[in-house]
Amino acid sequence: AQPVHTHLPRIESVQTYGKKKHAQAVALITKGKGMIRVNGVPLHLVEPQTLRVKVLEPILLLGESRFSKVDFKIRVHGGGYVSQIYAVRQAIAKGIIAFYQKYVDEASKRQIKEMILAYDRSLLVADPRRKEPKKYGGPGARARRQKSYR
Repeated sequence: AQPVHTHLPRIESVQTYGKKKHAQAVALITKGKGMIRVNGVPLHLVEPQTLRVKVLEPILLLGESRFSKVDFKIRVHGGGYVSQIYAVRQAIAKGIIAFYQKYVDEASKRQIKEMILAYDRSLLVADPRRKEPKKYGGPGARARRQKSYR
């Protein structure tokens, strides 16, 4: 008897991440109908409202037509809310490039990558800066008591 394969159809998906300070965002990009959610919340409801434009930057830059056939599910944790916003936008930008490379074609992926790099390199390259550890003898990493001679 021949074994019966009950495999589900392969879902076209890629997983990317974005980082900023201690915030980490993991994006799962699948073929879909343009839904983008961050921790279960639609992208146009992301708080704080003042930084919402920062999250929308990759979409506004590349045009909504490129995002209409893919779904983004993004989980983000750690860091503060500004760092989380920057991690999410990086995950989105890296995700659309990875999806286009794997499932569309190399030419359009290269075109997208060049557009993003021309606009803002931090959308693809993580910022390596971290907080310097505090040392003894002062209130911070470098700050010390002011010296007085009289």
